[in-house]
Amino acid sequence: MDNSFEIPFYARAALICISAFALGLTMYVGQHIIIPILYATMIAILLNPFVNFLIGKNINKIISISIAVMLAILALLCFVYVVSAQLTLFSETYPQLKEKFIATSTQLLLWVSDKFNIRLSTISAWIKETQNDAIGNLDIGGTLKEVVQMLVIGTLLPVYLFMILYYKPLLLEFIRKLFRSEHHIAVVEVLTNSKKIIQSYLVGLFFELIIVALLNSVGLLLIGIDYAIILGITGAILNVIPYLGGIAAIALPMLIAFITKDALVYPLLVFIVYIVIQFIDNHYLIPKIVASRVQLNALISVIAVLIGSAFWGIPGMFLSIPLTAIMKVIFDHIEPLKPWGYLLGNIVPTASKFSFIKRSYPFRMKQLN
Repeated sequence: MDNSFEIPFYARAALICISAFALGLTMYVGQHIIIPILYATMIAILLNPFVNFLIGKNINKIISISIAVMLAILALLCFVYVVSAQLTLFSETYPQLKEKFIATSTQLLLWVSDKFNIRLSTISAWIKETQNDAIGNLDIGGTLKEVVQMLVIGTLLPVYLFMILYYKPLLLEFIRKLFRSEHHIAVVEVLTNSKKIIQSYLVGLFFELIIVALLNSVGLLLIGIDYAIILGITGAILNVIPYLGGIAAIALPMLIAFITKDALVYPLLVFIVYIVIQFIDNHYLIPKIVASRVQLNALISVIAVLIGSAFWGIPGMFLSIPLTAIMKVIFDHIEPLKPWGYLLGNIVPTASKFSFIKRSYPFRMKQLN
């Protein structure tokens, strides 16, 4: 007697929607807890080979983990120091920058008033009203709350990192106990592939950031743009955000060039330099260093970045690609979910895959094309 029971499609669809809603709500509500744990997990996976190397040299486990965590914190502090030093230089010349911005804005207002026959007083009143609305909409309390939360996360991140590295065997054993013995091989493959993806993705992302920062800084220095180093580093950090950050990275140096230089050719030169760098990044650096690690197609990557931004803001943008790549690994090892893993991948089938439809139903093939 066959006691198997197949759930109807509408019931499966309802369960999937309810589960997706519950997962999304949990991710959104618990973001201040989930985000630092995810970041700590990714960094722990990146540092794990170094910890294993130190343990292999007969160094105590706690000492090995402490050394790895301290080196990670030291690297972060060095990066913050470089950026803060450039920001200090930027702040020292802020009065001149503000004066030039006011002069440029006045000239722009006069040009708009002359070309579009709009009274200057009307434009000034509209700008003043917009500024007042913006100031009125500032949520100082909310901003202070976000700053405090970021400080708390920054304090807890090393603690999470140490604990994850220390309790790694316990966490792996817990995952093993969740599944029956016949699924252990697949579980090991998923964990191994996920670890490789995160390690290679983060290492590739780091080298891409360094190369892009150097290219940006050298290009701006050759043009003669002020604050070239901080702008180059900022552009490289923004460029880490897949597909969207590169566009945002161009706007700031063009604005600085427009304000600090008298000739309009400088913003154009900045635009050309950044377009060339983006071409090199998109056609050589990302395919060779980053994209080959995650095996996701561009459409899914963009959608993942937008979803990550909607749930978690900028931190979600950084996490979206590796998390989606891990989802693909999981889908590829579960038979009912393999079509979804195929959808996330970057293998595009040819039209010959549908030749059977063309032979049997030529009219349907025309509709499909």
